[in-house]
Amino acid sequence: MKALANEIAKNLVLAGIGSLTVQDSQAIVDDDLGAHFFISEQDIGQNRAESAAPQIRRLNPRVSLRVDTEDITLKQPEYFAPYDIIIATDLDLATLSTINASCRLCNRPFYASGTHGFYGYTFADLISHDYVIEREKSNRPTALTAETLTRSIVATSTKKENGKVIEMVTKREIYSPMVLANTSPLPTDQLNSRRRKLQVPPLLTCMRALWEFHGISGAMPTHSHADLELFTTLATEKHKELQLPSETLRSDFLRSFLQNIGSELAPVTAFLGGQLAQDVINVLGQREQPIQNFLLFDGEESKGPVYALHPVFPPLDSAFDPPIVAPVGGTLIA
Repeated sequence: MKALANEIAKNLVLAGIGSLTVQDSQAIVDDDLGAHFFISEQDIGQNRAESAAPQIRRLNPRVSLRVDTEDITLKQPEYFAPYDIIIATDLDLATLSTINASCRLCNRPFYASGTHGFYGYTFADLISHDYVIEREKSNRPTALTAETLTRSIVATSTKKENGKVIEMVTKREIYSPMVLANTSPLPTDQLNSRRRKLQVPPLLTCMRALWEFHGISGAMPTHSHADLELFTTLATEKHKELQLPSETLRSDFLRSFLQNIGSELAPVTAFLGGQLAQDVINVLGQREQPIQNFLLFDGEESKGPVYALHPVFPPLDSAFDPPIVAPVGGTLIA
């Protein structure tokens, strides 16, 4: 429950979500006061989730709010089963991947998001998600077919509205878990165009290098010579794996990214928190196309491109399997 989770919780509660659980086992420290708006100096030493809860309740008393202060890494897969959506923020890749795996065992949609100063990301694994697009019916019939390697049209129906015939098109998106998306190549249309590869932000490279660094050392990089050398080596390797032009991994960007690690900026958390909460609301309502599947945000450039990162695509026939219907049980922000 740091600044990003605060923003997500605020937006979901103000939107009138039915129920919400906020989870954090850590205590508030001085650094938390910079970008958080649910806590104050008097809360230092108290649990983050418990301290934020009263302010969240005041935003919308009709929302059922629950607080969990147990360590998220100790949760078994069945813990996530009662929830409709799980949102994990500002955690390391190993923890995110474990939560993601538990969500898949329970067939529950999963979001991961995090920020480092001017930079941030949001990842979505909705497993298999159906949503409806409404549009005025054309003379050409809509075919039940694959639109992309991950998206298919699975059903259509019509209704009359204001004298017009409206077509309701049900589409299905297929997703990959985070542990696989993190090692997946860019989409083919990106890799086949040098112009488009030049436009891919080095933030993707740096996020992968940061997660690899944490997996090796168990901590975030410091400004020591050894840490800087290791991070630069990892970033260079990740950039090559992504088949990106070497000139786009600039030393000034590496320096800026390293200087931003661990910091929180309110404008960045507000943007990402708003985008993620809106996507969650759309997913719960099964309206609009959701994030597929990795959004990157560079606050210095004010850009937030989305890339579909998948290792091996499922057979197209699997896109037409009936979805598993889950009971309504609220949202978890960890």
